[in-house]
Amino acid sequence: MSSVFFYGTLCHAPLLSAVLGRDISNHDLIAARLPGYAVSWAKDGDYPLIYQSQGQYAQGILLRGLTQDDQDRLSFYEGGYGYALMPMRVLTDDSNGSKPAEEETQVYMPPADLLPGRDWVLSDWCREWGAITVDGAKEFMRQYGKISQERARLVWPYVLARAWSRHMAQQGAPTTRRSNNGWNDLTYHPRPGEGYDGFFGLHSFDVEYRQFNGGMSAPIRREGFVAFDAALVLPYDPVRDRVLFVEQFRYGPLLRRDPHPWVFEPVAGLVDAGEAPETCARREAEEEAGVTLTHLELMLKVYASPGYSSEYFHCFVGLTDLADGDGRIGGLDHENEDIRSHVLALDDAMGLVKSGEINAGPLVMMLLWLERERPRLRALG
Repeated sequence: MSSVFFYGTLCHAPLLSAVLGRDISNHDLIAARLPGYAVSWAKDGDYPLIYQSQGQYAQGILLRGLTQDDQDRLSFYEGGYGYALMPMRVLTDDSNGSKPAEEETQVYMPPADLLPGRDWVLSDWCREWGAITVDGAKEFMRQYGKISQERARLVWPYVLARAWSRHMAQQGAPTTRRSNNGWNDLTYHPRPGEGYDGFFGLHSFDVEYRQFNGGMSAPIRREGFVAFDAALVLPYDPVRDRVLFVEQFRYGPLLRRDPHPWVFEPVAGLVDAGEAPETCARREAEEEAGVTLTHLELMLKVYASPGYSSEYFHCFVGLTDLADGDGRIGGLDHENEDIRSHVLALDDAMGLVKSGEINAGPLVMMLLWLERERPRLRALG
């Protein structure tokens, strides 16, 4: 048995329970503080950072009675952030005497390259990130014992992005014509022992749903592809009537044995956890195509393939100057991107739609939208 001092997100009982895989309400949790340290948000991060600060105390909780499995689960989760255990001595007030008791314990310390940001307030994090992180942690911990800590650190941002996607899904969409049936009209039973969670997920489940005749369907066993929300943007120059899209090697056509697995697509990227799709669209336009958007407008929001995938697209048109940029090579090396930009007159782009050379559904859809809205957008230019 051992103990660990928590000073940040794991002071949030639902998250600690999700990581340990059990309820911790009956555990020996007591208030404690670590002298000579302070806690802040990590600079440009969504998590806390503890650092040395003379004369201050890092406030937190001490969890005693941890088994080896408990500690291994905690280290697996903290490995997602690159944090590692170090022995420390904390002060507690649960002794019978008036002087605080000193107790040896362990503390998860951050990597040395992290810098402190603004002061840490747990309630602020709970309001902004608590539910999303707990949701992500439940999915992430299904990989405990299956992947290494190094792999866990690579996977965690994508798991959190999928949790963010589920959060954004709660906005829903109108039901003026389609059925108003919801989660009260189905039973959903995940089968967590099956499937896969990594950069993408493959989840196995059983479902029954209300049919249009009012009865319930028979139980159905299925697998579903669990992806992210993505922001897609079509840069358009309303003065020159030019549009930009990109070309890159894609795995879908490869797996289909397409003889030409290089595909025309809109500029696109995965929406990071906590990020607005609009922010993602602007960022990807600069990273992939080297263009700065002066005006961004939502086209539509759609499921990519709702029969088997959770992938969801936020589609935008972005007004910009496309005097040049044709043939520009972009993308990020650490994301294995090799992306070429194409700048064409909109009529020429529509010719590629007609010939079938543009064969990615999102780009076809967005070009058709742009052709329809071209007169209005040109007036804006």
